[in-house]
Amino acid sequence: MPSAARATSPATLPPAGLDGLDPSWSRLVTVPAGGAEPVDRTWHLLDNAASLDALGVEPVGTVLCVHGNPTWSYLWRRLLDRATEAAAAGRPAWRVVAVDQLDMGFSERTGVERGLPQRVADLSALTVELGLDGPVVTLGHDWGGVVSMGWAVDHPGQLAAVTMLNTAIHQPADEPIPAPLRLTLARGVLGRATVATTGFIDVTLALAHPSLPDTVRAGYRAPYRSPERRGGVGGFVADIPVDQRHLSRPELDRIASSLRDLTVPSLMLWGPRDPIFGDRYLDDLVDRLPHADVHRFEGAGHMIAEDVDYADAVLTWLGDRFPEGPRRASSSGVASGAGAREQEAPAAAQERPLWHHLDSLADSADAALVEMVPHGAARGAGPRTVSWRLLSRRVREIALGLRRHGVQPGDRVSLLVQPGADLTAVLYACLRIGAVVVVADAGLGVRGLTRAVRGAWPDHVIGQLPGLTAARALGWPGRVVSTQRLSPVLASSLGVETSLPEIAALGRRAHEAMAELPEAPAADAPAAILFTSGSTGPAKGVVYRHGQLTALRDALADRYGVGPGTGLVAGFAPFALLGPALGATSVTPDMDVTSPRTLTARAVAAAAGAVDATVVFLSPAALTNVVATADELDAAGRRALAGVSTFLSAGAPVPATLLAAAGDLMPAAVPHTPYGMTEGLLMTDVTLDGVREAADDPSADGVCVGRPAPTVQVRVAPLDEAGRASGAFSDAPGVTGEIVVSAPHLKHGYDRLWLTDRASVRGVEPGTGRWHRTGDVGHLDEQGRLWVEGRLPHVVTTASGPLTPVAAEQAVESLAGVARAAVVGVGPAGTQQVVVVAETAASVRRAGLASAELSADVRRAVLDAVGHRVAAVLVVPQLPTDVRHNSKIDRARLAAWAGSVLSGGRMRRP
Repeated sequence: MPSAARATSPATLPPAGLDGLDPSWSRLVTVPAGGAEPVDRTWHLLDNAASLDALGVEPVGTVLCVHGNPTWSYLWRRLLDRATEAAAAGRPAWRVVAVDQLDMGFSERTGVERGLPQRVADLSALTVELGLDGPVVTLGHDWGGVVSMGWAVDHPGQLAAVTMLNTAIHQPADEPIPAPLRLTLARGVLGRATVATTGFIDVTLALAHPSLPDTVRAGYRAPYRSPERRGGVGGFVADIPVDQRHLSRPELDRIASSLRDLTVPSLMLWGPRDPIFGDRYLDDLVDRLPHADVHRFEGAGHMIAEDVDYADAVLTWLGDRFPEGPRRASSSGVASGAGAREQEAPAAAQERPLWHHLDSLADSADAALVEMVPHGAARGAGPRTVSWRLLSRRVREIALGLRRHGVQPGDRVSLLVQPGADLTAVLYACLRIGAVVVVADAGLGVRGLTRAVRGAWPDHVIGQLPGLTAARALGWPGRVVSTQRLSPVLASSLGVETSLPEIAALGRRAHEAMAELPEAPAADAPAAILFTSGSTGPAKGVVYRHGQLTALRDALADRYGVGPGTGLVAGFAPFALLGPALGATSVTPDMDVTSPRTLTARAVAAAAGAVDATVVFLSPAALTNVVATADELDAAGRRALAGVSTFLSAGAPVPATLLAAAGDLMPAAVPHTPYGMTEGLLMTDVTLDGVREAADDPSADGVCVGRPAPTVQVRVAPLDEAGRASGAFSDAPGVTGEIVVSAPHLKHGYDRLWLTDRASVRGVEPGTGRWHRTGDVGHLDEQGRLWVEGRLPHVVTTASGPLTPVAAEQAVESLAGVARAAVVGVGPAGTQQVVVVAETAASVRRAGLASAELSADVRRAVLDAVGHRVAAVLVVPQLPTDVRHNSKIDRARLAAWAGSVLSGGRMRRP
């Protein structure tokens, strides 16, 4: 390393005028000689104590912030500012102390190598000098996270909570350190990249999303203008414990091990785009602090403190965990005040778990499921029937085999398997042994699947060849199991350890050796992470516990009479997985599960005939094509559909005309359109007759989705003039607002999305049960029916008040020549103009302005229906929709497109 790394210089105050940095926060603190280093050391730090004192407020605690490499206390400037503002506004006052580690920022340049043990000792000596005897909340980023956690485990009596941004506390011995660090540590590179030049600093600052303003870049570079000032940057990189022999490795291992003993409240805010401290390090931290709250900010990366509003997130979390301020922690590290998380009583064993029918029908030769196109079979080979006896045995064998393979209760298992016998058997085997299944359907696309799988960070992946190929190419995590035997060369290239047949054989041998399955998971044990469609933003992982899934099974069984003897056609693949739980014989029609529009009437009829179906479930997009291809049905197909007694379509609003057309295909069936979402299926239900009755209501406004199911409660959070949903809930008729639901089968939460989960229960009073803010807007009527009027983000905020889109869209879609329509807002919030984008029945070749005649008809229809004037009418060949349902219109995308073209942009397809 260059000699500049050994340079010494005194601590100084930062220069004036750095963007966002209040000079009054800066102070120098000299720590008297002591410990292993018998010399005084002077630190620069940022401290808002004087500001709080000027306000006349007493801090409830201290947030001790530790930066990483190559940043400095400037990283925490927003937190100091927000914390001081909060105190001035009368909220709990937090003192924020943000240090410049020695040899970094504007602290003293010591000229001495400072390994991890020394840095932890340095911080302890500083807090003694500052008199920080608690309660203290640590906050660290990058390698400052390691140092802050070292302080935390060494000061349990002063510790109130642990918070962190992207960091790491453990480097697996069998995995290389991140590539950017390996490159920097290469022989001949370290000194040039970190000390002789600003290369390391430049690369780090370039990791911000979006790019940092020049003034902020200047702020970060301010302490590191010359090689003599950058010695600590190189020293920090050199101190990374790359292997077991490194001098700092024992200290890193000590901190990592001790972290498991901390039970104080913990928060992790993460940027998944970090090429250094990615999700594998987050997963390790969650394993060590399983009680921690976690939020992954999609799109954020290593410089998460610049990418997102981390300061507001930290202060919000502190307010939730310590509403009255933290009390001093006990010596065990358990907070003794309001911040201590309540411990839930262990749940009792389930009386009728999800696999109940697999056990009760284990000797039955009757069909449990039918594969219309068996995986691996030649096209046209014909359906494959799997009996309850075979499915039950297969589930048991795979369950025992997975345990022998090393799958433990709580392990996450990502299933990259097409719907069918393999997926069903693996899913129930995982549930039976307490593993958590991660289900993200292929409809999300490669990018969406990658985001979902890496976000959940599974311990194991079980997949078919296409999924495993993508997993290998895109670096998805987890030990890999193939559903089929592969050649040694192919298995090695894909990282496959074993196959499902080998797992089952392992289970058979275990069964023959009288091995028993473990005790069944309790009702409160995690069971599944099911990803949303991603139609209104990045797909979210919805966490269900066993008790919630069994409650869902019971709600569906009670509402629709589904059980043993029922033949179930599931045109929406995830629904097929509930078949064995319901005791029904289930079948997925021959279709491309990633594109519901590929489903035909002939395929549905063939599936119905294969199981003597009495219940059919189709998504609206699939239903549209089924109706469109009805003429292809032969006499046998019509007879099969004539035996259906219950027909369901859900996932998006279903027009009465479409339900009626489906009713013509299934004349003995009662058409239903349930309302629900991934977070809670079956919230309300309405039949075709109910839809028609509602349409005759003169006050009709939106889509009627019926009355709540027996175990469901529905409320509305009223909208204000700006289109925001309030925190109070109402069941008064005629009040438009965000729809809020409660049910025993509602989600447990969102996976690693603490802020999203918090928002979904905003306004819920403690002790009032499970609630979820759906993001949909609507109202209840006098008869207790729920009407959906659109999505909360799609409310148009006009100068005359908020406009929900659905009623206006229905008015436009009633016009001759209009197939579908979307109403969007263009312009600033509060003064948005109403724009209609229509998909015409006779498809146009390119996007453009509507004809004068159509435009006049649309304007008149919207004005008559909702009393708002339309600024512009555009037509497009096809409205953009979500992938999974092919029916949810992407109004956010259309609004951005319409705003662009109406302001002079190119008239491209949206």
